[in-house]
Amino acid sequence: MAERVAGPEIERLIQLLARLPGLGPRSARRAALHLIRKREELLGPLADALQAAREKILTCTVCGNVDTCDPCTVCGDDRRDRDTLVVVETVADLWALERAAALRARYHVLGGALSPLDGVGPKDLNLASLVDRVEADRVKEVILAVNATVDGQTTAHYITDLLAHLNVKTTRLAHGVPVGGELDYLDEGTLAAAIRSRTDF
Repeated sequence: MAERVAGPEIERLIQLLARLPGLGPRSARRAALHLIRKREELLGPLADALQAAREKILTCTVCGNVDTCDPCTVCGDDRRDRDTLVVVETVADLWALERAAALRARYHVLGGALSPLDGVGPKDLNLASLVDRVEADRVKEVILAVNATVDGQTTAHYITDLLAHLNVKTTRLAHGVPVGGELDYLDEGTLAAAIRSRTDF
């Protein structure tokens, strides 16, 4: 058993950092040491930012995004296309699409994907509110921006069936060769999807 080399406060900091995605115990120790070395520049401001986030961050009751206001900044933006609703699995997906700045639509965060093996069913996702929004807002197009996984595609099919009784166009993101991608480095599933989703040149 390894001996403790730091006090309980530092050990707790390392343990909490190790819970973050992408950080294992070794990376957490490096991050903790960096924060401690730069405690005036980083540790204090980080602690303040975390406290403010804990007190002020809310989940938008309209779309499921996280922000410091409810409705969130995206839902409160009158310049967005009200005819189009982009359905995403997580807030991270919403933020990724916003970074791409490819469209100025509104969003609906499901809170995950259907996954019978993990016990995630329709009642565990924001599906009822999705149908209500599409109907109440008279949405003309629902873009299913879900992940290209088995669970994501299962969710997309379920939503399509769920919206079938409404007069709404349902589309999904194209799958295939990424911009700058080389064919030799792509997996067979991606290549097959690219062939099926081919467009006129």
